[in-house]
Amino acid sequence: MEHLSDKRKLTIMIAIMAAMLFAAINQTITSTAMPRIIAILDGMDYYTWTINIYMLTSTIATVLVGKLSDMFGRKPFLLAGILIFMVGAFLTGTSDDVYQFIIYRGIQGVGAGIIQSTAFTAVGDLFPPRERGKWMGLMTAVFGFSSVLGPTLGGYLVDHMDWHWLFWIFLPLGFVAFALILALFPKAKRGESTSIDYLGSLFLTTTIVPLLLAFSWAGTEYDWGSSQILGLLAGSVISLLVFIFTETRAKNPILPLHLFKNSVVTISNLIGFIMNFSMMGAMIYLSFFVQGVLGISATYAGYVTMPMSIVMVVASTFTGQMIAKKGKYKRYALIGVPVMIAGMAIMVFMNNVPMAVLSMIVFGLGLGLGMPVFSLATQNAVSHTELGAVTASSQLFRNLGGTIGIAVMGTVMSNNLTKHLKEALQSSSAADFSQLDPAVTQQMTAFANPQALMNKPLLEQTQASLPADAQPIFVQMIDSIRDALGQTLSTVFLTGTIVLVVAFFLVFFLKELPLRTSNKAPAEGEAEGLNPSKLTVEKA
Repeated sequence: MEHLSDKRKLTIMIAIMAAMLFAAINQTITSTAMPRIIAILDGMDYYTWTINIYMLTSTIATVLVGKLSDMFGRKPFLLAGILIFMVGAFLTGTSDDVYQFIIYRGIQGVGAGIIQSTAFTAVGDLFPPRERGKWMGLMTAVFGFSSVLGPTLGGYLVDHMDWHWLFWIFLPLGFVAFALILALFPKAKRGESTSIDYLGSLFLTTTIVPLLLAFSWAGTEYDWGSSQILGLLAGSVISLLVFIFTETRAKNPILPLHLFKNSVVTISNLIGFIMNFSMMGAMIYLSFFVQGVLGISATYAGYVTMPMSIVMVVASTFTGQMIAKKGKYKRYALIGVPVMIAGMAIMVFMNNVPMAVLSMIVFGLGLGLGMPVFSLATQNAVSHTELGAVTASSQLFRNLGGTIGIAVMGTVMSNNLTKHLKEALQSSSAADFSQLDPAVTQQMTAFANPQALMNKPLLEQTQASLPADAQPIFVQMIDSIRDALGQTLSTVFLTGTIVLVVAFFLVFFLKELPLRTSNKAPAEGEAEGLNPSKLTVEKA
């Protein structure tokens, strides 16, 4: 599609960004509202699963579709992704319990994975790497815009309307995106008939699923050293070995292993894994801090996270434009990652709204500077014929990082919360229930858990219904729980900060290759930065 006119490319990009916005806005609109929704569904024990299932299914869909879109074109997968996502969103809004909610979120994740994989790859079809930077920046800006609108709108809706409408309100945008893709996106010429790597797809799936299940359940459902967790990890390792064996013999492997011999691809994917590990922890557990510790309603919680999104939009757009102009990308990663580290370090010490906003601004700036770099670097390092596969590998590592990051940080949170909560409720300064009526005490202690902090209207209603002498004790108990949750989240954010330091160390090993000005396949050795003319001389 590189040969198309600029006007035609622009109309196609509008269609792609509409599809991306539809998927992104439906994801971000739940960020501030999710704690309330799960509290209403009485499923706080499954909170991480509502996030993990989405990441799990989107991860599998992303990596499987990447290679298939190289074979059959992007258009049919974009259309299928939008339809599946719409079905998942509609069903999620009909959920009566947390189990239905998790299943339907999984369907949404399949659609999101297909959309993400094919949309970013389609940008690579339209533009050569040298021009691709500014469009990658704009695609990141679409996520940023959805992050500005989504959390604020989601918080408002969950405070003023039935929560089911969060999943239904943007369904019309899905129909618009589908129509635009159907009408504007060109149908790719189908290549020669080739075999599909069914075995590779199967064993890749059986590698990812038990791995993510192990990290999701370890430390919460089962001990890290339990037979269940060790069994899942062992099963994942065995499947990985079979997958590698299968891929070395497949005619058309679903995830070509030779990609990882390319140092740019390997380093970029590792950094993407680590960045998403920390980023998802920040995004998910910041809502816990704002609503649970600071006691801010879901509506206003969106305003706290909004600065991060605004700064990220501006920074990513700027980064994309500068990469296209200068042809250099590594410098932005060297600046962006330490800025992210600084933003997350501020989260460790934040105890009020201004500090939370400052941490969001700094973190968003780092994201905007660094995030567009690594997708561009991987796409530039391989032949255009493997664009879908290498883009899927990037999404795979990022999604794995996000899913494992949420699971690990969830374990850190659970383990520390139990300790801090026990200390807070049994300390000498804890609320004294001895003088109260036993029935009133029982009513109050039902709120002695962090889940109750996420439902501010219910807290206010309960406090108003208590006898006058019990209300100060109730407030004291809630304040103790808020303190325990705040200490716990500081540990979570510290974990993310330490992990990001590793990403910064890896950036120094990222090789910066000249950005190609055409989508034609690089000459032999060019992907690793070698000079093709020297290779010719040596062969001669």
